[in-house]
Amino acid sequence: MAENDNIFLKITRGEIPADIVYQDERCIAFRDINPQAPVHILVIPREALESLNDASQSDEGLLGHLLRVVSKVANKVGIAEKGYRVVINTGQDGGQTVSHLHLHLLGGRDMTWPPG
Repeated sequence: MAENDNIFLKITRGEIPADIVYQDERCIAFRDINPQAPVHILVIPREALESLNDASQSDEGLLGHLLRVVSKVANKVGIAEKGYRVVINTGQDGGQTVSHLHLHLLGGRDMTWPPG
């Protein structure tokens, strides 16, 4: 489980302001404060889940919901038609810097491959 004091949980509780573009009872989506593309939005679950490695079979519904929200947000911000990238960093070597599962929605420019 994610620590109770991480920055993302503070955002979900309204303790830290964020530029929120979508929210519902299960998740919240907000603009990244250090964007890596013209559009860079983070989609996070409201519940404490440290990483993809910590997801269990009971989290399958939540994981599917997060992916559907990414699609909704991509449409809402106008990048769905041209395309976008979804990234989930997991663990230190995967580049995860906050111990709370989060999906990066990146778009607004051509995404090169490999990503790096």
